[in-house]
Order: sequence, then structure tokens, then C-alpha cells
Amino acid sequence: MTTAAPRTRTRFNPLTVSSVRPLTDSSVEVSFAVPAELAEDYDYVPGQYVALRATIDGTEVRRSYSICSPPASARENGEIRVGIKKTLGGVFSTWANEELKAGDVIDVMNPQGAFTSKVRTTAMNDPQAIVAEQLEHNPRARLVAFAAGSGITPIIAIATTVLASSPDATFELVYANRSTVEVMFAEEIGDLKDRYPDRFTIHHVLSRENRTSPLHSGRIDDEKLSLMLDRMLRAGDVEEWFLCGPFDLVQLARDELKDRNVDEDRVRFELFSTGAPTSPAGQQGRSVEVKADEPTYSISFTLDGSSSTVDSPVSARETVLNAALRMRPDVPFACAGGVCGTCRAKLVSGTCDMDENYALEKDEVDAGYILTCQSRPTSDEVAVDFDA
Repeated sequence: MTTAAPRTRTRFNPLTVSSVRPLTDSSVEVSFAVPAELAEDYDYVPGQYVALRATIDGTEVRRSYSICSPPASARENGEIRVGIKKTLGGVFSTWANEELKAGDVIDVMNPQGAFTSKVRTTAMNDPQAIVAEQLEHNPRARLVAFAAGSGITPIIAIATTVLASSPDATFELVYANRSTVEVMFAEEIGDLKDRYPDRFTIHHVLSRENRTSPLHSGRIDDEKLSLMLDRMLRAGDVEEWFLCGPFDLVQLARDELKDRNVDEDRVRFELFSTGAPTSPAGQQGRSVEVKADEPTYSISFTLDGSSSTVDSPVSARETVLNAALRMRPDVPFACAGGVCGTCRAKLVSGTCDMDENYALEKDEVDAGYILTCQSRPTSDEVAVDFDA
């Protein structure tokens, strides 16, 4: 079992939008120009994401979006690209789809995330070579992915890189959408099929369009998933599984694979939403008053080599992230919902309860890492390290 690797210090840099390309009526691909002096900071492994920060109607909004371009393309073109699908009530996604344009400058965090093929680090000298090296032990590796909606964004980068890195690896993709017109990256998917007709297989599943095969029509439920695994996909000889999309689909697939005794180390997953409403506003350093003689937790944290300590009233039940933000507004976070993992830190001492965890791998948790946006102190003193 691998252990969690130290990560590059998370920081935002202002990047210029080089293009905004419509993908569907409700999604766009946004490209950011990466200047030569920042190229190393924006090295990434396919499957990782960047957090974006912008001020919209006077309020700072942060969201995380997966990088859709393979590392080789990013290096060649000096840019990174993300896919953004407009969601109902989504402040950032609506703004990006309707108002963002080439020439705009917004803050982009350096790449993060562990939704990668057996890679858990962020700054790589040659991500393409790393993927190729991983395939050397099994050049005929078979990889299978389930994606829904914008969950295709990291998958397209992973599939493109894997297929280009090994002449014998195969990649099978089950991609769920409501209708044909909502399929993101349809052109890129078609290009992969044309380029690798014997090694790339795509199964489009449309919930609101009738297709010839019943397995390709309607929502993916328990019965349909089981039939897919029995008839379309042979679960026993898959090197690695990738699951990306809404909570219900990802959890359904995880449970089914577990029931089929698939080793959890072979299953990679990432959520774009937990399906539960969240309020990140409470994670942006909300005002907390410490009254005289009131019981408090002492929270110490290290960030960018500097240590700070803040008292947190027991009655406030605030998270480690919220307390840290009251001292330092540059503490890294994005979703504040336990999904992206940007606020990850190592628990050095003390104890915490972590409400939700949809971002950390088991080995990271075993190594002592927590999501600070979801962790509340349970001991008098707690110390965490964001640099670990």
C-alpha cells in the first residue's frame, strides 16, 4: 500500500483566459494561458483539478474543476483547460457559462487531487512518463470508467493519456447523460474511438432518449448496473476502475464492485456533488467571539512554514478550517463540503471528528490526514500541518 505523498504548497496565481469554447448548451471548456515562469507549478497528472477563485457580484466564490486536457497537450500549448457545466443555482458555473470570456483574468490554484492512476502527488517533472512507467508492469492493462454529466472531465484526460502511453492498454467508458445534446466532449470521445478503434470502447447511456439496447436507455440503477457488469464489462480482469459523477451513481458503483469482491485499491472515485445542500459561507472565517472564561479548544496549524494558534469556543462547534481562516485568509480550501480535498492537512496531535470524507483515500486517512473543512476538535489541543 502506498502512503500519502507530500503535496506542493497550494497557492493561487492570476491566469488569463485564452478561450471559452462551448461544449453543449449548458457547458463550456475554459482554457487558461500558463506563463513559462509558472509552467512547473502547473504540472499535473491526468485526473487532477484546479480551484478557481473569482469575485462575482461583490462576493468571493471558489469552485474546483477537473482538468480535461492531457499533460502532453498542456505542455505543448502552454495552457490548461477545464470543463464547466452550468448547474441549477450554481453561481460560479452560471457566471462562467454566461459571462466569462477570453482576456479575463481570474485566480487559479495549482493542480491538486488524487483521482489519478495510482499517483498521489501533484508536481511532476513528466506526468506523461509517469503514466507510461506505471503501465510497464502490465502493458495490456484494462481500465474501465463510469462517468455522468461533467464527470467526464477528468476521465477524458485520463483515457487520452493512458491510450497514448501504452500501445496495448484498453479503456472502456460508460458515460451517462440525459440526452445526446448534453454529451460533453463528444468530439474528443469520437476522436478517441477513431484513433483507437480496438482499444477504446464507449457506452453512451441516455436517461431521456430511447436507444436500441435497454442497457443504454434510462437511468443506471442496481439492476442495470449489475447487467452491465455481467454482459458488457468483465469485472474480474480490470486493472483499475474510475468512477466520477454525482454521489448516487458513484456510491452505487462502489457498492456493486465491493459486493463483487473487487479490491478497493483498484477503485478510484471522485464526486462532483454529494447530493446534499452545503453552505460554504460558514467556512470563510465567520466571526466567532471568544468570551471570557469560556471553554475553548486550542488549534495550532502550520501553513507555508509559519505556525499560528487560535482559540475556538467549544460552544461554536466550528471546524478546524473555519478557525484557521479567522487567523489567516490564505488557508487553502475550495468546496468546503468534503469533496475536493483542497483543505487537506495532517493531524499532528490531538483528536478530531471528521463529519464527511469524499476526497481522502484510505491510506491518507490511515496516515493521519484530515479534511479540515469537515473536522471538529474533540481534544483540548489540536495541531495540524497544511504543508505535510
